[in-house]
Amino acid sequence: MINKTVITALVLFFAFSVGHSQTVKTKTETARVNGESMDGYETTLDGNSVDVSTALVKYLKSLSIGKVKQSAGTITITDPVINGITYFSPIYAIVKDNNTTSAPWLGIKTSDWKDDDASKANKLIEKTVYDFGVKYYRDKIQVQIDESIRASNAVDKQQQRTLNENQSLNSKLEYNKREKVRLEKALADNKAEYELLLKKIEQNIKAQDSIKVVSGQVKKVVDMHKERQSKVN
Repeated sequence: MINKTVITALVLFFAFSVGHSQTVKTKTETARVNGESMDGYETTLDGNSVDVSTALVKYLKSLSIGKVKQSAGTITITDPVINGITYFSPIYAIVKDNNTTSAPWLGIKTSDWKDDDASKANKLIEKTVYDFGVKYYRDKIQVQIDESIRASNAVDKQQQRTLNENQSLNSKLEYNKREKVRLEKALADNKAEYELLLKKIEQNIKAQDSIKVVSGQVKKVVDMHKERQSKVN
């Protein structure tokens, strides 16, 4: 059976999960990549940098906006595609570790881009950072949804088991009642039969005594006849 403490913990966890919603906000931020200062956008997410970095690489690869490579903590998108145009200057990404939170950052070395192209790249970068943050939180919530569904299914199964057990116990109780009635009747019948047997035994003893008396009298008659017979000459 499911422990009440476990159920309480699940309820509190689900209540917290529902009440604690996240809002993704982006901001312009510089970062040092490969020893150089670069311009870009970042957001702050709940979670450790390893998990966020893994999720970011997976997300960037799913976008097909360029060739995504990761080395020594730096993610590089070479040959980035913006509005259908392929550029030769890369887009960079890193994940900053802020203890309890992480800040995924995407940016470019502005001096390697023409002003108009840099503006297009920054729009793509800001949108990518925002969309990643939204997907990251939605994926985390989906995990909680899946866990909630599994927990709900477990509770439903346990409830069904208790219902089945209740039906089984009620069936056994009904059988027990019928058996009790049968045994009580059998006991009553046994008691009546016992008393009847006692009476019959008493009657049998009395009959034996009567037969003994009659037997004695018959033997006396036989002896008398034998005596008379012996006197015949």
